[in-house]
This record gives sequence, C-alpha cells and structure tokens, in this order.
Amino acid sequence: MISERIFEKLKILAESAKYDVSCASSGTQRTNKPGSLGNTSAWGICHSFSEDGRCISLMKVMLSNHCIYDCAYCINRRSNDHPRATFTSQEVSDLTIGFYRRNYIEGLFLSSGVIRNPDFTMEQMIAAIKDLRMRYSYNGYIHMKVIPGCGQELILEAGKWADRLSVNLEISTEDNLKYLAPEKNYESILKPIRMITDKIHENKEDKRKFRKVDRFTPAGQSTQLIVGATNDNDRTVLKLASRLYTQRNLKRVYYSGYIPVNDYDKRLPALKVPPLQREHRLYQADWLLRFYGFKVDEIVNDNFPDLDLVLDPKVSYAFRNPDLFPIDINKADYYLLLRVPGIGPRSADLIVASRIHSRLNSGHLKKMGVVLKRAQYFITCNELEASRTALNLKPEIVRHLLLTGQKPANAIQLPLFQSAEMFYPALP
Repeated sequence: MISERIFEKLKILAESAKYDVSCASSGTQRTNKPGSLGNTSAWGICHSFSEDGRCISLMKVMLSNHCIYDCAYCINRRSNDHPRATFTSQEVSDLTIGFYRRNYIEGLFLSSGVIRNPDFTMEQMIAAIKDLRMRYSYNGYIHMKVIPGCGQELILEAGKWADRLSVNLEISTEDNLKYLAPEKNYESILKPIRMITDKIHENKEDKRKFRKVDRFTPAGQSTQLIVGATNDNDRTVLKLASRLYTQRNLKRVYYSGYIPVNDYDKRLPALKVPPLQREHRLYQADWLLRFYGFKVDEIVNDNFPDLDLVLDPKVSYAFRNPDLFPIDINKADYYLLLRVPGIGPRSADLIVASRIHSRLNSGHLKKMGVVLKRAQYFITCNELEASRTALNLKPEIVRHLLLTGQKPANAIQLPLFQSAEMFYPALP
C-alpha cells in the first residue's frame, strides 16, 4: 500500500517526467532466473498508450523536479513556482517493484532535475537502479537519463545497471541552446554521448575476446530533440540526427513537439498547441534515414528546408524527382523500389525475390503488402502501364487523389511526370 506522502510525490514527479520521450522497444534480451524478478524481451515492452498516442508502459518518473538550471523551455526550471518533490533511491526502487508485481508496468524510465550538481544527482539515480538490481534481483528493463556534466566514472557505473542510457541534446544548434539555456553548453552534452559510444564499442570488442564480460548499456543510447521551441528548420534537425546515427551509433533520436509550458518567457515562440504534425513528419523522415537508405538532402534541402505537413516525406520526394518515376516494378533494383511511396523494405524484398519466377502485376503487389492507392501513380507493371497512359494526371491532381481519394472536378489532364517540375523543382 502506497502511503499518502509517497503518493503525492508520485503525482508531482510522474507529471514532471511526461515531457521526456521514450517509446521504443527494449532492444535487449535477458531471461528470468531462479531467485530473480522479471525479464526483458528484445522485441519490446509496449502495451498501452496515452491519449496523445505516446506509449506509457514504462513507469516514467523523475527522481526530483528540483533543478539548479533555468532553461526557458523546461517546466522544472528553478524560477517556476510549482510543487517540488524528491524521491529517495529506495522509494524509487520500492515503487517500481510494487507496480511491476501488480503488472502495471514492465520497466522503469528514470530521469531527474539537477539537484545540487550533476555528480550528486547521478549518484542518487545510480543508487536507485542499483538497489533494484541488487536488493530485488530485478531483471526488467531500465532506461536512465545521464546528467550532462557528471563524471566519467559515474556514467560507466550507470551503464552496468541500466539497459539504455540517454543524454538529451534538447536543442539542435549550439547558438539556440545558449539562448534558451545559457547555463548549459553543447560540449558538456556531446562529451558523454561520445564516451558512451566508445564504451559500447569497447564492450562489444571485449565480448569477442573474452568469455565473461560485464554488461554495459546493452540496449544502446538515445537522445531527445525539442521541435518548435527555436527557429531551427527540419533540415538542421535531421542533419544532426543523421550524424548521431552514423557517427555515434545512437539507437534512437526522439523528437518532442515543444509544449508551451512557460508562455511568459519572451524568448519562446507564441504557440497555442504543440507542433505534433511536424513531430510526426520528423519521425517518418527519421524512418527513411534508418531503414530506407535515404540521405538527408533527399528528404529536405536548401530549396525545401522543412517537411511538407500535408504529404509524407516519401511522396514529397517522389514529386521533387520526376525523372525517377514511373518505376518499372519488374526491373528496378531494391534501393529504387524503396523510393516508391507505398513500398516498404519487406515488400521490396518480396518483389525482388518473386519477379525471378514471373512478371508481377497489381494482384501480386497487393499480396506482398504494397499500398497500391499510393504506389499506383509512381509505378508500371503489366496492366498498370496501360492505365497510367490513360490517366496522364499532373502533380496537383495526384496530390488531391492521395489526400481525398477523388479526382478534382474539371481537372486538366497533362503528363504527370513531365509537368512535375512546374510545381516541385527537382533536387539540385
């Protein structure tokens, strides 16, 4: 039974933690053992969602919402006058186990404001997750935030007990970070990201050489970027994300639409609602970077620095590159197939494997999972080739069809890909 004092703390600190984003699968595998509690599955732990679509299967809580910093965009900035609370490390571990045994949660997401200094805060957070592992023999998933500016030895210690570590970059450019959070600096955030990456690589190499090696954050690391609090465009955001994936091997970059919690601060934009559609498009673009082989400049560039909020990034790419389409499904290579709206990696694999035996038609594509209501305007294959010649629709008509499913009245029919550059200039 939770005491009234702990319950009040939980209400305050769970509310403060909701602005941290973590909705990924666990990424690590750990089976239950006699005498231990719980397990972790590599394929995920998510089973419930909040009203705005975010996964809430983890117990997301802060150790404390006291903070020595006064960041303009943060609800927990020290100048805000709202209820404050701090858990002890034992209270965090007891709450986690209590909820886990009741099947309310399958893991812990632990973050914190900065109490006293980064080292002290990290020591308290490590004590909480170490208590879970040692006292309760807890084998479930733990995601822990790293406090920028803390000592290297504390990060190494945290990596022994947590499945995933994350260091929040928050703002995508150093100048804007200085403007909104003058007490922070970019280097203090990038340094632990680099250190965690190097340690993960070192740990993997040790596993190849030695039979028994201590684990270190087996689910990797992630970060979070706030979108909409500054004038940074989508190209800037995605360029940073791409560097983090390629150079630092991050598992995920999370994009969080800025929630106007401190509208009195004149440094912040006057938003009434969070830019959730922009956040959604960034996740789609991020997916193209990680799984479809796209480069940032194929998705956004100097001429189009922001994502289209109406059409998804893949369709926008197709309209800006009329010379590539229509694509012959029976001849195009795998990576070109991935450029077609409505075709994903699994469908592309099936197309490449199946066309060896026979020419494919629209019936085959449907069975392979191709979304023909989008793909039909960008491909040819047997009977679709004839229908394309009959349609000859221009880009704004296709756009209307994709959005409404109906062709606009009195539409002028012109060649689709010959006229595309009138409306969507090609990439340089």
